[in-house]
Amino acid sequence: MPEPTKKEENEVPAPAPVPPPEEPNKEKDVGNASPKDEEEASPSNALPPGLGSRALERKDSEWSLGESPASEDQEKQNANSQLSTLFVEKPQTGRVKVGENITFIAKVKAEDLLRKPTIKWFKGKWMDLASKAGKHLQLKESFERQSRVYTFEMQIIKAKENYAGNYRCEVTYKDKFDSCSFDLEVHESTGTTPNIDIRSAFKRREVKQQEEEPEIDVWDLLKNANPNEYEKIAFQYGITDLRGMLKRLKRMRRVEKKSAAFAKILDPAYQIDKGGRVRFVVELADPKLEVKWYKNGQEIRPSTKYIFEHKGCERIMFINNCQLTDDSEYYVTAGDEKCSTELFVREPPILVTKQLEDTNAYCGEKVELECEVSEDDANVKWFKNGEEIIPGPKSRYKVKVEGKKHTLIIEGATKADSAEYSVMTTGGQSSAKLSVGLKPLKILTPLTDLTVQLGKEICLKCEISENVTGKWTKNGLPVQEGDRLKVVHKGRIHKLVINSALIEDEGDYVFTPDAYTDTLPAKVHVIDPPKINLDGLDADNTVTVIAGSKLRLEIPISGEPPPKVIWSRADKAIMEGSGRIKAESYPDSSTLIIDTAEREDSGVYNINLKNEAGEAHASIKIKVVDIPDPPVAPNVTDVGDDWCIMNWEPPAYDGGSPILGYFIERKKKQSSRWMRLNFELCKETTFEPKKMIEGVAYEVRIFAVNAIGISKPSMPSKPFVPLAVTSPPTLLAVDSVTDTTVTMKWRPPDQIGAAGLDGYVLEYCFEGTEEWIVANTDLIDKTKFTITGLPTDAKIFVRVKAVNKAGASEPKYYSQPILVKEIIEPPKIRIPRHLKQTYIRRVGEAVNLVIPFQGKPRPELTWTKDGAEIDKNQINIRNSETDTIIFIRKAERSHSGKYDLQVKVEKFVESASIEIQIVDRPGPPQLVKIEDVWGENVALTWTPPKDDGNAAITGYTIQKADKKSMEWFTVIEHYHRTNATITELVIGNEYYFRVFAENMCGLSEDATMTKESAVIAKDGKVYKNPVYEDFDFTEAPMFTQPLVNTYAVAGYNATLNCSVRGNPKPKITWMKNKVAIVDDPRYRMFSNQGVCTLEIRKPSPYDGGTYCCQAVNNLGTVEVECKLEVKGGLSFCRLLLQGVPPNIIDSYLRDLQSSTPEGY
Repeated sequence: MPEPTKKEENEVPAPAPVPPPEEPNKEKDVGNASPKDEEEASPSNALPPGLGSRALERKDSEWSLGESPASEDQEKQNANSQLSTLFVEKPQTGRVKVGENITFIAKVKAEDLLRKPTIKWFKGKWMDLASKAGKHLQLKESFERQSRVYTFEMQIIKAKENYAGNYRCEVTYKDKFDSCSFDLEVHESTGTTPNIDIRSAFKRREVKQQEEEPEIDVWDLLKNANPNEYEKIAFQYGITDLRGMLKRLKRMRRVEKKSAAFAKILDPAYQIDKGGRVRFVVELADPKLEVKWYKNGQEIRPSTKYIFEHKGCERIMFINNCQLTDDSEYYVTAGDEKCSTELFVREPPILVTKQLEDTNAYCGEKVELECEVSEDDANVKWFKNGEEIIPGPKSRYKVKVEGKKHTLIIEGATKADSAEYSVMTTGGQSSAKLSVGLKPLKILTPLTDLTVQLGKEICLKCEISENVTGKWTKNGLPVQEGDRLKVVHKGRIHKLVINSALIEDEGDYVFTPDAYTDTLPAKVHVIDPPKINLDGLDADNTVTVIAGSKLRLEIPISGEPPPKVIWSRADKAIMEGSGRIKAESYPDSSTLIIDTAEREDSGVYNINLKNEAGEAHASIKIKVVDIPDPPVAPNVTDVGDDWCIMNWEPPAYDGGSPILGYFIERKKKQSSRWMRLNFELCKETTFEPKKMIEGVAYEVRIFAVNAIGISKPSMPSKPFVPLAVTSPPTLLAVDSVTDTTVTMKWRPPDQIGAAGLDGYVLEYCFEGTEEWIVANTDLIDKTKFTITGLPTDAKIFVRVKAVNKAGASEPKYYSQPILVKEIIEPPKIRIPRHLKQTYIRRVGEAVNLVIPFQGKPRPELTWTKDGAEIDKNQINIRNSETDTIIFIRKAERSHSGKYDLQVKVEKFVESASIEIQIVDRPGPPQLVKIEDVWGENVALTWTPPKDDGNAAITGYTIQKADKKSMEWFTVIEHYHRTNATITELVIGNEYYFRVFAENMCGLSEDATMTKESAVIAKDGKVYKNPVYEDFDFTEAPMFTQPLVNTYAVAGYNATLNCSVRGNPKPKITWMKNKVAIVDDPRYRMFSNQGVCTLEIRKPSPYDGGTYCCQAVNNLGTVEVECKLEVKGGLSFCRLLLQGVPPNIIDSYLRDLQSSTPEGY
């Protein structure tokens, strides 16, 4: 079995021109093959044409690196990658000296790619260089948008010998893949390649290395090493295909398992020289098994190349005349099992049979260097001074191969081609020196000096003895060809042609033939009359400058020789040198300088040019502009609640530039902070500031703006205060009318504002006229005023205005004309709702009742109590124009009764009654008796108290006391009957009982106690059940709470409520104006626990009237009535919600409708 040899540490592929050394052959005899057939050749870097990189890769991996050969899938992948179109430029194999830098470039076309492709750089097959980037390795990428090409670079800095090897670049994008391999050779920096025996040199180096370091078997290291140390070993011993070697190692370990079909399997690998014969042997466990041989998955058939032999259990295959194409994987199958191996074919070394010869040549000649090698079409490398020559389409070097003859051709040799050239094969090398010299040069026609007019053609011509190229220079700088400048070379004649000569074409021209030191000089002189270039100015040659700034006006001029420049203004020359206005001259321009420009500097400036070729004149107008003068103080013409209107005049001087607009600022008078009101220029000379605070004094000012800037601010305007008139007064109504006067009343405005309210102005006009007469000469503060001196039976219109500092408000008009004639208004009493039922107060409390009424003229009022006059010493009566008040400071029970009020206006009389009930605590019950005692129980009876406190008795409280302690304890509270049974008494005790009466004011002050006591006997007694008569619960219907007269608002639901009792339960019937309400959807009737409710949905004025509730059962019929008055619309509701008394609302509505509503 052949064993892999150790790769020397830091050993790299052989630097040119030295080939790699031969490794010691450690392969043992394989089978029965002859020594000749099994002779092994050392691996070589020089591969014959047609042999792919895969073969070299396999040799290096097997015998130098210990890697497994490339699989068939990898070959297909490489083949596919060659057809891929991702790469537009692939990295090429390169050579570098130790310590130098080298860059490999790959380019990818991005026209069909939506995103950046992924690129990876590898050394060998597995080492990803992305993780190795650092001091000696840099990876860069860029993207050129115009050509849409991605450029990827791998730069190796300060190369070392162990950097040499095979590299791979892979690019992927989605399902596309492309890769390419290239080599890097690193060699020591030597001037020439010594002509020594390569084999002996490597033998000496090999012996030296063996002396320095004992031979190490990498296979043994990997077999015995921890898997975590595989990468370290691969790096130390230069293994670049660690994965393949590990697969091989795994396969070797796997085949150690005993096979059922094979007694002896194939060795893991075989090596043979090209043209040799190899022998594969397996030994079967069962000789009857059928054996098949395969090469790269394809079955091998017997032929003259492949010979099969059977010797007992041995199955032998011979491969004759091994070629590089036989380098591949082989396996044999027996039954369901197989074993495999790999064959490596080595190429024999190629010798140089004819050496190179030293050669001399002249520049421009064709040079050929020839040598012969031992085999046809052998792989030969050429070197120049130790660096490999890579021929190509763009290279000056071409290699010609004719069988064993190899020729290096150099077209048009130059002095730079003088060097030592060498040729190297796998088995030898040869070198020779090439010397390239120059022929003597003769100048046949020299260059001559030229003087040309501007715009004419310049032609410099010379002729030399040799047909060589040359270089043109102008003033020591190379001449660049262009559209106007052409360099012509025809044989020995050289021309420099310049069309349309320019001033810059003037200078010293020199022609220098290549490879010669001789020069041909000539001078070119271009003349031109003076010119002034004003293209950079306006059409009228006007230059505008801002006042206060510096003007530096540079005017381009031309002329050869340079002209003399004179600036002048108003026939006065402007001198060069110091001064606020001065001139400066330069070869190609003249400059007019004005320091700190002023308005007086505006005017026309002249420039004059003069030289030998002629004169030139021009005029330039300079305009000095400035910011405008500030406007005059603005005028405020009108003021509102938060606005004002202001105007102003434009500034007297606009700064030489039109006014573009104005900025307006304002501030509070007491403040120093100005606030800008417009951020866009105001084009007009009037403005309306808004959003000011009412009642605060303000000032405004103006800035004028032109193209130069903003002027200084104007003087502030006179202070002004935004004020607003109030809103109109509200609720203007007629209070009273006589034959000569009309009294009006109103309410203050809803909005008064910061200006406050100074007073009111009342105006009137007669019907049929439009002249409004002021009723009050001075402002009035009150909201009521009487207009006097009016003719009887006249009709007037009335309006009122609110006045403050801002002026009078909008007037509030009375809606209709008012007839000046006293109107008799029938009296009407407005009994408050809480007085429509009995008014109850306790003894000692105050009584204060206000009853509004209406009527004109002022009515007469009469109060009576229970039909008799009221004692004014006990009851106070106070009357006004609109109401009457009953006041009792401390109520007594004698104040209870029915109070009648009579209101009389002439023949009209209105009456109303009020029930007042003054209540007190009741007296004690009259008599408490013990009716019976049995067991632990006592039956008590008592009679109600004589004095109920002027209120119904609501209950009784019963207490007991033990005779021994006489401490009273409450037994029953709020008891309604006049008899009770006391239970759970203690046997053997003797008890007294007492009873308190209770009404709405509380318990009676005293209690009535039983005269005798009740003894709870210890001995049992037979209790006799008393005989009770059946109680009659039947009761005629009776209203416990009557209906009350009610106001309703049109459009809002109204309810009428009362309560009734009776047994059996009475039937309830509702009637309106004595007509029963049946199945009317506008009414809803409820009855719950004796409370009867009638709901009227959204009533109208027509729903007003007398409503009656009737209760009927077998024992009788009872009715209760009330009056419902519906006030019209939302006006009444709104006024009522605002807290206006109903009598005022009613008067207001009646005045609006000019009609008197019906009374109750």
